[in-house]
Amino acid sequence: MKVLLHICCAPCTIYPLRVLRAEGFEVMGFFSNPNIHPYQEYLRRKNALEDYSQEVDLRIIYEKGYDLEGFLQNVVFREANRCLYCYHSRLKAAVTVARRGRFNYFTTTLLYSKFQKHEVIRSVGEGLGKEYGLPFLYRDFRDGWKEGIAISKELNMYRQEYCGCIYSEKKRYFLASRKQGPGLNHLK
Repeated sequence: MKVLLHICCAPCTIYPLRVLRAEGFEVMGFFSNPNIHPYQEYLRRKNALEDYSQEVDLRIIYEKGYDLEGFLQNVVFREANRCLYCYHSRLKAAVTVARRGRFNYFTTTLLYSKFQKHEVIRSVGEGLGKEYGLPFLYRDFRDGWKEGIAISKELNMYRQEYCGCIYSEKKRYFLASRKQGPGLNHLK
């Protein structure tokens, strides 16, 4: 049975890949993340995945291009619902590729992160699965959260500190800097 695993980043791939392979699935990765900002961050995550995929013999399909403008155009003025759009757009890309590639299932590493909206991801995936006639393979990979982190650190893997979009970057860094007090003194 073949499963296409949408991948957000290398660290989030470790545990889901291990689980799926242990269940007997033939796994291929799919990197589609036009939400990641800035471009240098996108490249860091892509490069880390390229390195890791070679170590674990995982073939990856990399989506062509980097449509940050499309992502931003679809979330502007809908910032409160940006995650729903983001999940839908990436999983729609994954199910499209999986269907073309004659996979039996598609799933995502987003189900690994304890910071993602797990039930929304599941709902979006299952809805797209019904629409495209290809089952969404639901697994709650959060059980392996600490294990994946430990392994990524052992491998000295690049580990990002925010989800990927410009809004999550602001939430991570701007709000954190406000807690440090006025001005940029905390950066000295």
